[in-house]
Amino acid sequence: MRKSPLEEGTRWLDQANEDLRWAHHLIREGGYYLACFLAQQSAEKALKAFLYAQGEEVVIGHSVRRLSEEAATWHAAFSDLAARWGILDTYYIPTRYPNGLPDGIPAQVYTREVAVEAVKLAEEVVTFVSGCLRQAPI
Repeated sequence: MRKSPLEEGTRWLDQANEDLRWAHHLIREGGYYLACFLAQQSAEKALKAFLYAQGEEVVIGHSVRRLSEEAATWHAAFSDLAARWGILDTYYIPTRYPNGLPDGIPAQVYTREVAVEAVKLAEEVVTFVSGCLRQAPI
């Protein structure tokens, strides 16, 4: 049997929270580039959670900014947040591939400060979406 939209959204939000948990762990262990990538992934999954909870059947794409703009069609507050959260898109490719950076490798470029800020933004996305889903009718 197919899950309800809210159940599917909650499933995606659970994974977003798990990604955040590991991003925190990676910051403690010095895996800053991976923490940045997981921050992007967490935000992406949280936004997809919101869209699935609205009844969307297929949510495609990886851009936090674009997903935020799509979410704004359901909840206007996402529109104001899209630009702020969109910086997380810069952690999708360069954190994983050496050819995504002009010099060096991701493991040498990303710092603790950058990772902490990325994770804070992802937490903001997850917290906002969590609040929206708590208010959703069952």
